[in-house]
Amino acid sequence: MAIPLPDLTPLESTLWLTLAGKALDYEAKHPILRDRTAYDIVRKLDFDARQFKLSASPVVGIAHRSLIMDDIVRRFVVKHPEAVGLDLGAGLDTRVHRVDPPPTVEWYDVDLPGVAEARRLLIPERPHAHIIGSDLNDPRWLDEVPSRPAVIVADGLIGFLSKEELATLLDRLIRHFPTGEICFNGYTRFHVWAARKYAGTQSVAPFLRSPGFDTPQDIERLEPRMTLVREIFLAREPEVARYPWTTRLAGFLTAWSTSLSRKGTAVQHYRF
Repeated sequence: MAIPLPDLTPLESTLWLTLAGKALDYEAKHPILRDRTAYDIVRKLDFDARQFKLSASPVVGIAHRSLIMDDIVRRFVVKHPEAVGLDLGAGLDTRVHRVDPPPTVEWYDVDLPGVAEARRLLIPERPHAHIIGSDLNDPRWLDEVPSRPAVIVADGLIGFLSKEELATLLDRLIRHFPTGEICFNGYTRFHVWAARKYAGTQSVAPFLRSPGFDTPQDIERLEPRMTLVREIFLAREPEVARYPWTTRLAGFLTAWSTSLSRKGTAVQHYRF
């Protein structure tokens, strides 16, 4: 029997695309992320993860970028065992369960109120893990978060923010935390254009507000207190060996070129 959920707004409902990608990755012959919880949520809800008709490329992109961000979080927590972990636009992601930080870390999943309520219904509670239901453009949500070294993930979020909204959010985060790292998947102008054209992303296309940032340095110019640690091209990472062969071939053909690699999925990792 499907679990009754709160009525989600169209914007809140964009969470289903990412959840579907992770569930489909779990079912794959050679999964990348192996997120059993995403798969279980889809089954509990009797949700058709194939309704978006996602091809192999976006499925592995969703899973692989999350895997890389998980690793960034783990490395930060080793160096800062009393850190704050912050997942912005968390949707129904279960990163805190995958990463499994020590109890000295306070973790916060932040998303719109309807999404926050859905998380409470669907995702197991965990000590030191908190849910904040708020629009990220409302500065008051940060009042609930302690000022400690922070590792911040914005998986799939940047495309939904205008340039001005992103600049304001980054400024607030850097002012609030004494030091930290932030990672997100890049959105170039090509990504914004492609998302509006590709059939599988039509559910999110109306809500994309980013103008696109073609290089990591565009973000540094937007917020000069951020310094690039690494631009991680998925096509150059060892997990590509587990991609379906057509996607693996495409990655091989683009990996040699930075400009072509940026048309695929990349994770941008900064410190401040």
